[in-house]
Amino acid sequence: MDFNLSKSLEILQRTPDTLFAILQGISSDWTTTNEGGDSWSVYDIIGHLIHGEKTDWIQRIEIILSDSIDKTFAPFDRFAQFEESKDKTLPALLAEFKILREKNIKTLQSFHLTKNDFSKKGNHPALGEVTLAQLLATWTVHDLNHLAQISRVMAKQYKNETGPWIEYLSILKQ
Repeated sequence: MDFNLSKSLEILQRTPDTLFAILQGISSDWTTTNEGGDSWSVYDIIGHLIHGEKTDWIQRIEIILSDSIDKTFAPFDRFAQFEESKDKTLPALLAEFKILREKNIKTLQSFHLTKNDFSKKGNHPALGEVTLAQLLATWTVHDLNHLAQISRVMAKQYKNETGPWIEYLSILKQ
């Protein structure tokens, strides 16, 4: 599928409600355990999404759309959630994410982007030149990636309990 802002918004607008539906009111056994090692728990993932809403997507869009000669993005701290989310409850994080996302969607819509805007470019500190369409597509896929990650982290809590059915559960083989 070619990039289309309205199709991206279909995902971006639904992500907070999807997270609420999956996570609101469930026990912390599902949300505080990770996959081992340096992997992230559901709680960590929600914190990461919040940090992105605060410091990444809209700021990078503004850089691309600006008249500035230097269109280099600030590096994104992929691990900031460990400090920023400390001592917050999961319900508080879910509420914060919902508020931030709604604000960012309104900001995105206020840009009144045109087809010509999607080819405008910025400079990612690691990836080099990127277009606005690529950034917006990445924001969309980033949400889907973390929804899949949340499902996988939660599913693995029952990995040993599925017995022989593990052979049919590809999510547990990742």
